[in-house]
Amino acid sequence: MKYGKYRYVVAGLLFAAGAINYMDRAALGIVAPIIVKTLDLSPSELGLIFSSFFIGYSIFSFLGGYFADKWGTLTVFTWAMGFWSLFCGLTAAATGFMSLLLCRIGFGIGEGPMSSNTNRTISNWFPRHETASMIGFTFSGQTIGNAIAGPIVGLVAVSFGWRTSFIVIAALGFIWLLVWRLLATNKPAENQRVSADEAKMIDDSRAISEARNVEDDGMTLGSYLRRPSTLALGAGLFAVNYTQYVFISWLPSYLTNVRHLDLKSMSVITSIPWICGALGYFGGGLLGDFIYKRMDDPVKARKIVATIPLALSGVAVLCITSADSLAMAVALIAAALLFLTGSCQSIWAIQHEILPLHRQGGVGGFIHLLSNLSGIIGPALTGFLIQYFGGYHSAFLFGALIDFAGVLAMVLFIHSRPSFIAPLTTPVSK
Repeated sequence: MKYGKYRYVVAGLLFAAGAINYMDRAALGIVAPIIVKTLDLSPSELGLIFSSFFIGYSIFSFLGGYFADKWGTLTVFTWAMGFWSLFCGLTAAATGFMSLLLCRIGFGIGEGPMSSNTNRTISNWFPRHETASMIGFTFSGQTIGNAIAGPIVGLVAVSFGWRTSFIVIAALGFIWLLVWRLLATNKPAENQRVSADEAKMIDDSRAISEARNVEDDGMTLGSYLRRPSTLALGAGLFAVNYTQYVFISWLPSYLTNVRHLDLKSMSVITSIPWICGALGYFGGGLLGDFIYKRMDDPVKARKIVATIPLALSGVAVLCITSADSLAMAVALIAAALLFLTGSCQSIWAIQHEILPLHRQGGVGGFIHLLSNLSGIIGPALTGFLIQYFGGYHSAFLFGALIDFAGVLAMVLFIHSRPSFIAPLTTPVSK
């Protein structure tokens, strides 16, 4: 049977992949208060374990994007989901600092291709005028994964032990993998469930962006990677990811150690900011496409929604340092995540306007690599700031400064090139 909007099935699969990805990733932070006692870990050792994930993750965020351009997202997603689910399950067998460290490095290698392949899949499957909305929707699965990780992982850990929680969520990854292989293809034209009209509408829309970037066809991958706009997008996404990764790694410990919540209460309350993060992804995507359809300059339209929310997030993170109650602290963290995720999908969407399709995976993966250096730096640095430099206040202050630096980089170095700008001529609805 042919479907007129089958692309939304693919969006649903990407949403689910993001939810599983971040549920897996957040699990260690949720059970960290238990693990540090079981495995006798110090705050600085725990910070190193959190950051070790991003050693493999950063490298394979670039390689995963490059492989997506070369071999297709169907294959890369298959290997990535299988690999990270395997190492998520192996975490249950960790016996100390070194074994947990190695599991997290392997886990990071598997998860690295996730975001660049999601973005590349959207390039293949969706018209330009749905780009930000679909990035927002699919990426909102990540924050939903964080939101449900608290109750699921926390309650399973309390009832059956922390090791069981990693086995349960690893099983979800393998189930998704089977469904992905059954329903997805690299491009709409390759899928027998997609109607000819839907495939043509997507191809026609993407052809406009390709025509605008035809002048760059002779450029090498290295030339794209050295562009100031590429580095600025990396800086902007670095800022978004830095604060998110600090929250993923350290928010549960902050709520238990500073706000004195027990594990059950923390598992529920920690989901509130991540639900707001999901709203930011989805709402920011809708807002981004709304502005995009009403401006003649597509890069400027994306840039507005990339920079203003990121600046507001920095303000919210800065205010956490003076929060005098649990409710105020949680509200500010929720606001910070709402604005962070509201910015994120527009940073990704800018790539669709300034890059040809055949460079989306490789350049997007490189931008993702730059951004995920924040994961190597952030959680470990936060552990040292907490232990040696005044606790969580100094960690939040540094996070706010990173947000402001990301805004400044995008304002200064991402510009529209008038000769490359094409108005939106693809029909808004089909």
